[in-house]
Amino acid sequence: MEDTLRQLIYIPIVHTEADMGSLASGMKKAYVSRFGKTKYKIHTHAIDEMWDGLKKRISALNIDFRTTRIYQDGLPNCGFELKIIEDLARRGSPNHQLVLWIINNGAKLVGTEDPDLLVKEYNHIKEILSEKDKKKRKRLIKSFEKEGKELIEARDRYIAKRIDETLKPGEVGFLFIGMLHHVDKMLNGDIKMSYLIHRLPFKRSFEMEMVNDV
Repeated sequence: MEDTLRQLIYIPIVHTEADMGSLASGMKKAYVSRFGKTKYKIHTHAIDEMWDGLKKRISALNIDFRTTRIYQDGLPNCGFELKIIEDLARRGSPNHQLVLWIINNGAKLVGTEDPDLLVKEYNHIKEILSEKDKKKRKRLIKSFEKEGKELIEARDRYIAKRIDETLKPGEVGFLFIGMLHHVDKMLNGDIKMSYLIHRLPFKRSFEMEMVNDV
């Protein structure tokens, strides 16, 4: 690896129930109500297998993790990043368990997202899931469609900026990012990007199925 080269490995992910925090119970209830318990179990099992596969692929890269930085979908730039990762790992998040494993092998964790944008999106989703009336909920979803896309774009711009500001020459970054994002289209041109996998075996993300199809 050239000392002046900056590399980013793009890792598309699907969130699990453990990643959703206080929204998890509402999302699970909405999913089961719409698709049934059997499909929910199949879906969550497939996601668990996906995370096992991602860890094997990362291990096979034979990268010195001491020269790497981790950027994580949903991780605010706040000064408490490691505590957030550790808490979610303890709750059973395979995503954050994998991130913690990489950190324990020497990687540097980077606060990745704008906290204000995350709170704004969280409040919208919470409002949708809290609405009991199906017609009102559909109206909330419809009204959020445009603003939701704008929020994702704003988050992606912030993430790309954080990567550009913190990824140093000679380092490799791991970006764990959800299927709705397009950070790869916003990165600085001098960052050499590769994909750990080119696509996931899911047509839709956890959030899309649990919120948009209610």
